[in-house]
Amino acid sequence: MALPIYASPLERVWHYTYLVICGLIFLFLIAPILIVIPLSFNAEPYFTFTEKMLAFDPEGYSMRWYDSLLTFGMQNPDAPRDASWWRDVWHNTTWVQVTKNSVIIGVFATIVATVLGTLAALGLSRPEMPYRRTIMAVLISPMIVPIIISATGMFFFFSNPGFPYPTISFSPFEIGIGHFSLREEYGFKLANSYPGIILAHAVLGIPFVIITVTATLVGFDQSLTRAAASLGANPRTTFFRVIMPLILPGVVSGALFAFVTSFDEVVAVLFIADYEQQTIPRQMWNGIREQISPQILAVATILVIISIALLATVELLRRRSERLRGVTPR
Repeated sequence: MALPIYASPLERVWHYTYLVICGLIFLFLIAPILIVIPLSFNAEPYFTFTEKMLAFDPEGYSMRWYDSLLTFGMQNPDAPRDASWWRDVWHNTTWVQVTKNSVIIGVFATIVATVLGTLAALGLSRPEMPYRRTIMAVLISPMIVPIIISATGMFFFFSNPGFPYPTISFSPFEIGIGHFSLREEYGFKLANSYPGIILAHAVLGIPFVIITVTATLVGFDQSLTRAAASLGANPRTTFFRVIMPLILPGVVSGALFAFVTSFDEVVAVLFIADYEQQTIPRQMWNGIREQISPQILAVATILVIISIALLATVELLRRRSERLRGVTPR
């Protein structure tokens, strides 16, 4: 907001002081990202700026860590980069496999979270809905409860205990994420099952969908639904032809937040996924624990770029939603 011309000297001082404070806070928040990005181009296998990098020597910079993302885990990384080489990348490269897992889990978790979250938001937006505040608090609780507690509860809920606990069953659905013992001979064998991870990520993404869709429904004109009903439209037609087009920006924004939440989640994956269900955050976690490599910095830079693109999309959708509701964007 621009400073008015009639502002007093004290107001001008506070205005510029406020801008400086906001700039310092923004720099404090963005500084780790600003450091990670140039380090991902380090020609040496270090997590610090080398002398050549500080001197802006071209020999100090390299794309080797981005290239290693395509070759790590390949059967024949030195082969000519033809169709067979790219086939090897697609089927064997570690980072490509974890990316496919992250995308598969993220997409299906987003679909589940978006459908359930939108339905919940539509119900909570109705004034005749009983106990709205209580239900809203329960539905958004995954945002408040520490993720370690949620992940522990999901592990016990989805577990299918085996020997030596054949009588204990925490999951009536028997999704079969795993057993309790530490070795297969004692009953521990994680099942290669994606539904449990997808449901867990959907639970974490539903609150974001509810909040964004509810915020969109705040300015929704309910007289439009009554007008559609008076013209003979049934509830299904009213929803898809009247309500959905107007709340679509909020639904898409919530879906993007749910996808980012799933794509970034590591704690729940550590609890309920097996070794074949590595995702990008879990692979980064393993890389930090087992073998520190600047590959992690390259992956982090790519994720930052993706996050910026998604946030820009959310902002564009927010402005479009305001225009549809007749609200002028600030």
